[in-house]
Amino acid sequence: MMRSVGTLTRADLAETINRKMGFSRAESLDLVEAILEKMTDALDKGENVKISGFGSFVLRDKNERVGRNPKTGVEVPITPRRVMTFRASQLLKERIAKG
Repeated sequence: MMRSVGTLTRADLAETINRKMGFSRAESLDLVEAILEKMTDALDKGENVKISGFGSFVLRDKNERVGRNPKTGVEVPITPRRVMTFRASQLLKERIAKG
């Protein structure tokens, strides 16, 4: 069974930028924050975010529907909402599959 070995954080991304690009730690963190802010703004406006070779964050509007409480069987209305999914690119899927 494969297990996760940790979590990649904003600080880790900034550290990589610092090492590879030579920006200061503060500049590197500012760059990471700016990228995440741009992605968040786009999603907030209802735009999908596609990063070639990595994947896409896709928004979908779900209509109201009837759900059922699995414990009691009682039907409850599920309100309309917007959900976000991530679809990995074929390149990312292939790379992950290799383990």
